[in-house]
Amino acid sequence: MEVLGIDVGGSGIKGAIVNTETGQLVTERHRIPTPKGAKPDDVAQEIKEMLEHFQWTGKVGVGFPAVILNGVAKSAGNIHKSWIDTNVVELFKQYTGVDCIVANDADVAGLAEMNFGAGKGQKGLVLMITAGTGLGSGAFYNGQLIPNFELGTFPYKDYKKVEHYAADSARKRDKLSLKDWSKRLNKFLKIIEKMFMPNLIILGGGSSKKMDQFKENITVKTKIVPAEMLNNAGIVGAAMLCK
Repeated sequence: MEVLGIDVGGSGIKGAIVNTETGQLVTERHRIPTPKGAKPDDVAQEIKEMLEHFQWTGKVGVGFPAVILNGVAKSAGNIHKSWIDTNVVELFKQYTGVDCIVANDADVAGLAEMNFGAGKGQKGLVLMITAGTGLGSGAFYNGQLIPNFELGTFPYKDYKKVEHYAADSARKRDKLSLKDWSKRLNKFLKIIEKMFMPNLIILGGGSSKKMDQFKENITVKTKIVPAEMLNNAGIVGAAMLCK
């Protein structure tokens, strides 16, 4: 089964047609810069343009940086605050004319990892942590998704959200070395380890590609492995929403 998967991020909107049985992209990825301010109508227009690029008229899966409840955004991670309480599913359908299935972006990245990557065949509680512009998280128990498991949003010390302290964007903002930044990430991982005692943590996002350079600073007892799907995880997982 081939499905168009779209990954909406704070800096870019990426899409490709995916074979949902193998997890392979059957087209080249197409990227559109996220419009400045990332307001609802502007993003919806870019989703329409993505479908036009692929000449796609079927159902679409979309990973989106928000808690999604019954198609409605209940948070806004690195997008405009006016998304909150917007029916994302209906808005995208209005612009594209096709059915869109929308879920939290970390959840869909986790779906890809659990089916085709580092989480395949893993039992118990598996947490997928994506350290990028924010700190996304997806949770799976015996392979089943527990939706909207947002761990990057709780307050930490003087920070409104822990992601403002430990996300990869915080490393860039504060001009930290990988070593110093990974100590912050380790504090975050220790907190979630104590709270949930997972069987496995999968580290995704851009930082996962550099894990060999800082893994000595990650001291959690839980087994932690880098994601395997890398930049394709969001696209593949989004497409899988339509299976």
